[in-house]
Formats: sequence, structure tokens, C-alpha cells
Amino acid sequence: MNNSQVPFIKSILHPTDFSPASEKAFAHALAIALLRQTEFTILNVGNNKSDGSEWKQFPAVRKTLERWGLLEKDSPQSAVFDQLGVSVIKTTTVGTNKTSAILKYLDSNPIDLAVLATEGREGLPRWINRSKAEAIAQVSNTITLFVPEEGKSFIQLEDGDISLKCILVPIDRQPSPNAAIIYATRAAQTLGVDTIVEIILLHVGTDDTVLDLDLPENSAWKFKKEVRQGEPVEEIINAANQFSADAIFMATAGHEGILDAMRGSTTEQIVRKAPCPLAAIPQSWGKEL
Repeated sequence: MNNSQVPFIKSILHPTDFSPASEKAFAHALAIALLRQTEFTILNVGNNKSDGSEWKQFPAVRKTLERWGLLEKDSPQSAVFDQLGVSVIKTTTVGTNKTSAILKYLDSNPIDLAVLATEGREGLPRWINRSKAEAIAQVSNTITLFVPEEGKSFIQLEDGDISLKCILVPIDRQPSPNAAIIYATRAAQTLGVDTIVEIILLHVGTDDTVLDLDLPENSAWKFKKEVRQGEPVEEIINAANQFSADAIFMATAGHEGILDAMRGSTTEQIVRKAPCPLAAIPQSWGKEL
């Protein structure tokens, strides 16, 4: 399993409806953009042509960075890129159907990572239209991080504090777990602050040979293998609670990404119940090595 052959995240999209739930997702998106020094796009979909009033509602990037102690108070707009290497784009698009509007945006502006808020433990953002899932899946080869309104966060909105100590990676033979494992190690190396991140490889089933993997070694993480029997969704959620997982990384089949989580899948069911952020990672982002 060769980490170097897997692409890095270079662009991040955060669709926002300006809700409190979106603020938590914004914090995660911004922190990852800072650590990777990526292009960071914040997108709002409105029903009418913009009159400019919505700009005041957008998350305040500079004020947030000042509060996090990364910029001096009243820093110029240019400081975000000049000092921190992040190119921020705030944009709006018009559409009565938010999913269709975001689909159109992604078609013209492919991105690597989408960071979405989920609300009330009900799984998906309220703007997602399930009937558009197939179309989105066909054009969006996107890693998606779902951040619950309730539950744990590994990035704190108030001060930008990072706490990533445990990542749960459910694995099976299909889809290939390689991409999820590799991105879990990257998260451990990038987000693990003064700690060794425990990556728990969980298989629910009787074929424990799926855990016979050539795992990458690094002082930033350690692997633990866990085998359970039972109903997969229930056991994954139980494990996330038992080990106090800070995040769940799951491989999704093909290039479904955003996604598989809209189609009655295991991923969707876990998103609905997860006590922490969940990253849905298309297996195409990894390689069979």
C-alpha cells in the first residue's frame, strides 16, 4: 500500500445555508484548507438573483482566523493567502433546487473534498434531493466529510483547537479499503497534535482474513484490528462510541462519494447515526498495490 501514489487534496468546497450546523462544518473545512494550503470555496445557493445582502451572512474567514490566533486583528483580506497560503472564494449560485444547483457548480468546478453539515442526527443536509443522487454520482468523484450538528468535532469552531486521537475505519473486501486507510494515515499525520493517533480497522463478519493487509508504518499512528459479528451498521456505531472515535473513514464503491450516502447505503445509515464526523472516500482515490 503506497501512500505516495494516492492524490492529495488540493481543493475544498463547503456548501452553506448559514445555519448553526453549517458553522461546525465550516470550521472543519477551514482548518483542513489551512493545513493543506488549498483553494477553499464557500458556496451558497439562493432562490433569487443576488442583491448582495447574503454576503454579510457568509462565514467570516478572517475573523475566525483572528480568533484562532492565526492572524492579527484587522488583518487585510490579502493576509489569508499571503500569510497562510489559502485562496478563499465566496460565491453564490441561483437555483430553486439546491442539489441541482450544486451539481451544476461541481460540473464546472470539480473539487477534491466537500465538507457538509448534517442536522439533528438525521443524516443528510436538508438541501439534498435524493432523486439527483445518481446524476451527482456520475460527475462528482469527491471525498465528502459529513460533520454532525450534534456529537463530537475534531476541530473546534471557537478556537480552532484540533483533537484527533482515534479514527475508526470499517473495512471489507468490497469496496477496497485502501483509500480509506491511506487517508486515515494522512489525517493522523496532518491533524494528530502531539499524540499518536490510533487507527482502528474494524471488520464486521466472519472472514477475518480481510485484515491481513500490508499496512503503512509511521510514528504518527498505530493500528488496532477489531473483528465483530452482528449487524454492520449497529456494530460500527457501537465501536465508534466504545472507542470514542473522533472520526470515521469509510470507503465507498466506484466514484459515488456524495453519493453513496444518498442511496439507502450502509454509509448513509452510519451518517445518520454517527457520533462524530464521517469521511466517505471513493475507492478510486486509492490504488490496489
